[in-house]
Amino acid sequence: MTLAPAPTPLAARIDAELAGFVDGQRLLWPDPELRPMLDSLRRFILSGGKRLRPAFCYWAWRGTADPAELADDQRAVTAGAALELFHCFALIHDDIIDAGSRRRGAPSLHEEFATAHAGQGWRGDSRAFGRNTALLCGDLCAMWAEELLAGCPAEPARLARARRMFAVMRTEAVAGEYLEVVAQAMADFGPAAPARAARVVQLKTGRYSVVRPLQIGAILAGAPERVLDGLAAYGEPLGEAFQLRDDILGVFGDPARTGKSTLDDLRQGKPTPLLAEAYARADVRSRAVLSALVGDPHLDEAGADRVREVVGACGALAAVEERIAAARAEALRALDFLDLAGDSRRALAGLAEFVADRSS
Repeated sequence: MTLAPAPTPLAARIDAELAGFVDGQRLLWPDPELRPMLDSLRRFILSGGKRLRPAFCYWAWRGTADPAELADDQRAVTAGAALELFHCFALIHDDIIDAGSRRRGAPSLHEEFATAHAGQGWRGDSRAFGRNTALLCGDLCAMWAEELLAGCPAEPARLARARRMFAVMRTEAVAGEYLEVVAQAMADFGPAAPARAARVVQLKTGRYSVVRPLQIGAILAGAPERVLDGLAAYGEPLGEAFQLRDDILGVFGDPARTGKSTLDDLRQGKPTPLLAEAYARADVRSRAVLSALVGDPHLDEAGADRVREVVGACGALAAVEERIAAARAEALRALDFLDLAGDSRRALAGLAEFVADRSS
């Protein structure tokens, strides 16, 4: 049976940590004209999500910590909340870059601010206002993430090491986003596309979603480098599986479950491994369909259905599903070699199954 991404008590503690931190920030800035922006950002931060990154951080900490330290797990909770704030930064900026229309079942933050601008009858371009305001909210999340982590109740040497890893993670995520923007601009689905897409997956999602949260949790437990290497052996393939599943859901998912549109990725022509696989496998006629429809900003559901038909018929969807299954198996094999406490091993195995099989 697949475990939930984060046990309810842990998810609730992460939410409480985030709410307390953000509410403290709001008290520091009582200006009435700032309140709508801060209130919207608070809603976004606490609007749900799977809390996967805190879960990876927490269970890596718990699995590698000295048993005498297990009674006080606040350091892992605080670090997990900081990771979630960074995730909010990434989501907000990603939606701006990709012109994403929905997130977590609601209008994306830049759409919310654009609607507010129009509703007030303010001067200027409502959509530009929405993008600019959401950009600032994303920046705040990135800064708040660092501030929250800096207050983590951990030994100074461990905390300094964790903050260095956090800095590496931030750079990797931005580098991956940039490489995706470049690949999207190139619109090149030729022979080099699969390798390019794989590098984006590794940096943009795999590292900051799985590998670095695991390692940050273990660092806070005082784990040596060999343990961090072992966690990376588990996390790298799982990070790939996470993004590959995300790519499938971005085209074939149920928006009622994912909270996102299944048109956005196709309209933007996102150079995902799924589409790279489709271009590589499609015949001339099917490749012409992809070339005509992928990247069309006005793509409708009928056109998206034609793309889905090609992706399925050429074997690309099945091939990516096979890659997900292989990545999950590789992660679970690596987990067998990790010296972890039993409850953490079970939790991380459950997370691997959830990441690979999720429908949202």
